[in-house]
Amino acid sequence: MTSAERQAVALLDIEGTIADARFVHDVLFPYARAALPEFVQRHVENPAVRAELEATAEAADLQPDDLDGILDQLVAWIDADVKATPLKSLQGMIWREGYRRGEFTAHLYDDAYRWMSRAHEAGIPLYIYSSGSVEAQQLYFAHTTHGDLGGWLAGHFDTRTGPKKVADSYRAIAERIGLQADAIRFYSDVAEELDAAAEAGCRTVHLRRDGQPSTGRHAEAPDFSELPLPGEDPR
Repeated sequence: MTSAERQAVALLDIEGTIADARFVHDVLFPYARAALPEFVQRHVENPAVRAELEATAEAADLQPDDLDGILDQLVAWIDADVKATPLKSLQGMIWREGYRRGEFTAHLYDDAYRWMSRAHEAGIPLYIYSSGSVEAQQLYFAHTTHGDLGGWLAGHFDTRTGPKKVADSYRAIAERIGLQADAIRFYSDVAEELDAAAEAGCRTVHLRRDGQPSTGRHAEAPDFSELPLPGEDPR
C-alpha cells in the first residue's frame, strides 16, 4: 500500500447515503417543528439558545426581542427545508431532548453500517459532512439503530464549514483534516455535492439508492454492499 493509500479517508453524507432520508424528513423535522415554540419559550434565557435566536433575527432583519417573528421565521425555514445554521443548531438542541427521552432512534442502512465497520477496523478515518449541525450529527451517531457509533468517527463538518454544493467547502475540509483533497473520498447521493467535491480535487462516489440517473462524472454504486474502502481500488 502506498503512502497516499494509507492516508485515504472517507467523507460521508448522511441523508440518502448512509441513512434513509425519510427518517430525517418524516421523524426528526416534524418533531423539531412541533417542539420548537415550547422549547424556545422554556430556554429563551439560555445563552446558547439566545445566540441562535439573535442570529435568526439578524438573518431575517427582525428585532432581537421579536420572539413571535423569530419563531415564524424558524418554522418557515423548516417548511422550506432551508439549511440555515441557526435553525440547524436549535434543531440539534431539540433532538437531544428527544433522543434522551427515547422517542426515536437514528436510522442507518445495514450495508452502510457493515462498510463503516470494515473501515473502522481497517483504521480508515471516517468523517461526516452534513447540513445538520455538528451537535445534531454527534447525537445521531450516538443513538443509531446499530448502537453508539460515535467512537468510529474522526470528525464532523456542517454548514459552518460552507455550503455542500460549493467547492471551497471541500477545500476547507481538506485543510482542516490536513490532507490533500485527492486523499479524501466523498460519498453522497446528491450530484451537485459530488461535482463540488470533485472540483475541489476530492475523489467521489455517487450512491444511487433510489435509482437516480447516472451523471457519468463519478464512480457510482446502488449501496455500500460491494464498495471497496478508500485506498483499496485504484480509481
